[in-house]
Amino acid sequence: MDMVMMLIVWVVVLGLMWVLLMRPQKKEQKRVQAMLASMEVGDTALTTSGFYGVIIDITDDDVIVEFGNNKNCRIPMQKAAIAQIEKPGAE
Repeated sequence: MDMVMMLIVWVVVLGLMWVLLMRPQKKEQKRVQAMLASMEVGDTALTTSGFYGVIIDITDDDVIVEFGNNKNCRIPMQKAAIAQIEKPGAE
């Protein structure tokens, strides 16, 4: 009988760990994927390193971001390096 109770406790503990750890992580991954899918040319991007720039070109895995007013400062980067997107005109 003790073995059955121990097994039930382990199942409950593992279920709670999944709810508390894995589910929020999957929700965050879905949010990030939706954000990257809605990215368009002209949007303002905040990179994971803290730089703001304007997206000027998008390919499958990469984006080209223009930083500052200098038209020569265009840097290609992976989409995964984008932390936040702001649409123009949105406040």
